[in-house]
Amino acid sequence: MAIFNLNINGKQSQVNVDPATPMLWVLRDHLNLVGTKYGCGVAQCGACTIHLGEIATRSCQLPVSGVGNQSITTIEGLSEKGDHPVQKAWLEHDVAQCGYCQAGQIMNASALLKSNPTPSDAEIESAMNGNICRCATYLRIKAAIKTAAKSSAAKS
Repeated sequence: MAIFNLNINGKQSQVNVDPATPMLWVLRDHLNLVGTKYGCGVAQCGACTIHLGEIATRSCQLPVSGVGNQSITTIEGLSEKGDHPVQKAWLEHDVAQCGYCQAGQIMNASALLKSNPTPSDAEIESAMNGNICRCATYLRIKAAIKTAAKSSAAKS
């Protein structure tokens, strides 16, 4: 066991856990941030996506010891009021069906738009590849990302 001081969603948190504990379980079991979901446990489905710094990262394979001083953003910290352009576009396009994968999808999409504010269809498909949606709302996901990109571009 070791003590880790983490910057999560702009707030300092301290946890006493095994250094090998995946961030997914630190978030869910120790900090009660349950928006980040467990999907596959092997970083293949994207349900557990968080931002490490500004990079979309699969939290199921990120040990708490690998975080260092980098900030973490979870779906709970993306926006206080749920009004991030990606979240608003998700609602506009009625993306979610079962909703299980949506936190990971939104976190991946928001990281994409942070690094590439006007992605092409091919860039969206490439960036979102590996975020699995069992309900197959991929066309709506892509449309929502394009809407969010336009919305974000209008604000800059």
